[in-house]
Amino acid sequence: MKKIIVYIVAILLVFAAVCAVLFNINQKEDKKDELQQVKLAEVAHTIFYAPMYAAIENGYFEEAGIEIELTLTSGADKVSAAVLSGDADIGFAGSEATIYVYNGGEKDYLKTFAQLTQKDGSFLVSREKIEDFTIEDLKGKTIIGGRAGGMPEMTLEWGLRENGIDPKEELYIDTSVAFAAMSSAFIGGQGDFVSLFEPNALQLEQEGYGYVVASIGEMGGVVPYTTYFARTSYLEENKELIGNFTKAIQQGLDFVHNSSDEEVAKAILPQFPDTSLEDLTTVIARYRSIDAWPETTEYKEESFNHLQEIMQAAGELDTLAPYEDLKFEP
Repeated sequence: MKKIIVYIVAILLVFAAVCAVLFNINQKEDKKDELQQVKLAEVAHTIFYAPMYAAIENGYFEEAGIEIELTLTSGADKVSAAVLSGDADIGFAGSEATIYVYNGGEKDYLKTFAQLTQKDGSFLVSREKIEDFTIEDLKGKTIIGGRAGGMPEMTLEWGLRENGIDPKEELYIDTSVAFAAMSSAFIGGQGDFVSLFEPNALQLEQEGYGYVVASIGEMGGVVPYTTYFARTSYLEENKELIGNFTKAIQQGLDFVHNSSDEEVAKAILPQFPDTSLEDLTTVIARYRSIDAWPETTEYKEESFNHLQEIMQAAGELDTLAPYEDLKFEP
């Protein structure tokens, strides 16, 4: 009789456990159904954007009632086009795109509401090993620099000028190579140097194709490098959503600033399945060492004005855009 009772109790316990699991699954599915979907177009998938990936992987967006549908859309011009067409709700790229759109006369133009990075996230990779590299080593050389008018290329030019090198006269910046093809072009023999984001720069080093010699971020100083923007109409119609989105990004920034390099690497590892934890940790440390991430998401007027200064110096901007028109406060 005791064996029968034990058997029945065991069956009931198993049944209760199964019911609990099913209940939790249903609760999670119901909660997921309640989340507001946001189509987010990112200009690149790089460890440079660690705070955003931490916000995704740590569940900060879900806590804010948001489900992120992340799409890689290489090039700020393509990101802005995706947002304008409605293929994406929010764009994540250099906010020079918002200025180009505004000056182009678009009625439902793009506004920036948050900032994630404050320095250029690319590193200068040399084909040859250079002991005690200095900026003078770039004279007479060719750098694969990215698309003309894009934030990476313009910041490269700015950083060179700030360090006493004329980017138009003393070297050649090759802007013919698409952003996504810069590594392969360099591996194929094009250029003496290439400007690459991580983990691409580290991969080239490990594979013996080049040597990281400098940080473009350190050369160029503080700039409003990568930001979030959307159409004016979308922002006005979704103020609460934009506020919650911004809070999630701020949590991501806080996590990165308050965690070790390895802790950050572990958090974002699912976003980079082909990169080892050790390499991720190394790259996080590189970005932290150049103070790549701001303390807050605030997009300041000083930064906006400096962005336009960089664009003018690069010969890509004739008419200044007003900060009050292109900054959105949720």
